[in-house]
Amino acid sequence: MSPTAFPAGPEHGHVTFLGAGPGDPGLLTLRAVEALSHADVLVAEHEVLDVIRTHARQGVSVVPTEAVSSPDALTGAPQLTVVDGASTPAVAPAPAQDAAHLVMEAARGGRRVVRAVAGDPGLDTDAAEEMLACAAAGVPFEVVPGVAAATGVPAYAGVPLRDAHGADVRFVDARTASDRCWTEVGASDGTVVVSTSLDSVAAAAAELVSAGRKPDTPLTVTVAGTTTRQRTWTATLGTIAQTLKQAKVLPSPDGGRPVIAVVGERSAARRDQLSWFESKPLFGWKVLVPRTKEQAASLSDQLRSYGAVPHEVPTIAVEPPRTPQQMERAVKGLVTGRYEWIAFTSVNAVKAVREKFEEYGLDARAFAGIKVAAVGEQTANALIAFGVKPDLVPSGEQSAAGLLEDWPPYDPVFDPIDRVFLPRADIATETLVAGLIELGWEVDDVTAYRTVRASPPPADTREAIKGGGFDAVLFTSSSTVRNLVGIAGKPHNVTVIACIGPATAKTAEEHGLRVDVMAPEPSVHKLAEALATFGMKRRASALEAGDPVTRPSERRPGARRRRTTT
Repeated sequence: MSPTAFPAGPEHGHVTFLGAGPGDPGLLTLRAVEALSHADVLVAEHEVLDVIRTHARQGVSVVPTEAVSSPDALTGAPQLTVVDGASTPAVAPAPAQDAAHLVMEAARGGRRVVRAVAGDPGLDTDAAEEMLACAAAGVPFEVVPGVAAATGVPAYAGVPLRDAHGADVRFVDARTASDRCWTEVGASDGTVVVSTSLDSVAAAAAELVSAGRKPDTPLTVTVAGTTTRQRTWTATLGTIAQTLKQAKVLPSPDGGRPVIAVVGERSAARRDQLSWFESKPLFGWKVLVPRTKEQAASLSDQLRSYGAVPHEVPTIAVEPPRTPQQMERAVKGLVTGRYEWIAFTSVNAVKAVREKFEEYGLDARAFAGIKVAAVGEQTANALIAFGVKPDLVPSGEQSAAGLLEDWPPYDPVFDPIDRVFLPRADIATETLVAGLIELGWEVDDVTAYRTVRASPPPADTREAIKGGGFDAVLFTSSSTVRNLVGIAGKPHNVTVIACIGPATAKTAEEHGLRVDVMAPEPSVHKLAEALATFGMKRRASALEAGDPVTRPSERRPGARRRRTTT
């Protein structure tokens, strides 16, 4: 849909009240993503900004509602200064009327404003007051519903609110509930969904018991629902206080984190079978991904699908070659017919050649008549994105050795040209060059890019690496091992070490690391799968032994680990 779907008047602009859901960024609706892509200004609490920011267009102004008292929040150049919780002094959240004023000020001059709230605008917040203020001031607005916390959080906790018997479901906000409200829900035998805080959940349970509910009525309490910090306790109305005490849940100075409690005979009964989210193989694991930022993205997405929290730490920076003349001659030779083959051994090699092509005004058509080889799936995908379909990808091992196994020997009858262009890193192995020469080919071995050690990560990341703050680290090459240890130190002995292959594992062991997981084949995706399998087996072992399921980082420092290779 075009931007005209969100009309903005020249004076009043336009406001979209948008529900960002209970925490999981994947719960944003298509309509919400569309509205965010057209927004000129975002107005939201800091935690909501983390959910919606990635869908906003480049250059959008960001104004958290905590900044409402800042006189500079809406002044300055046409592109407003980006303000977030890290750069704004902490102040009390804005009252409804002040937030409404902030929203209307942001809309002046015909700007499109997205006012994002957690959950759903009509159920989880008092956004109606802001809507009424816009209506009174003649500011046009629309509402994009979101997944409400009261329904989304139980779904992620494995707690169905209704069953085949169609039980009555009632929703209560304990922070504003009246005595009459408690009396009504206490007299009902249906399911009650209570929005409250972790510090007040025991008091809410007591209110329900006083209103007539039996003390042995089951309930579940979920904090940080739909995020990888989610945690759920199962108890009864009479035992929840003791359950939280045993779990060492301490009172919070800010009044406690929001929680959703579900009360009812049927709702908690099948949680063991339906707890799909917290049962993910790497749920809540902090996984260190030491790769270049471009390479880490797809791997991080896969880890998130397993419930992990990936933390990308670049260990290698890619830079142009010190002397570009060799690369320039090779690209010109590619165009003039000097080569029969070009072999790409990494995504970075594809990127280097593509950048050189763009520098000369060339595109994928320059590969016409030239056979193209890719060392593996990721490199092949990078070529396809460039518009080039590789002629050769290893059918077996995705490595230089695997590529050589499938590479045809030079045949002067069928091959008019005997030369191969091999753009590579400055520290690449000579295995492929030697193998191609043995097959009868001439090789132009060209340095297309340099790999250098990246800058050290922030101090808190270095401390987490050395102090056991990460549950696992994925090593995708020997250089990532050497560089991570060089810039950040050696991972703690409680951290699970996962390596992409034997050579990487050997380097890790040489640095004093114990390898727990090894990919069955040299692929980053197979490595992530192997770590997920390790986590699943670890979880199953704990449950079978009757032990609580914990993350590796939750073990005592110095605790021994059994070596398990997957």
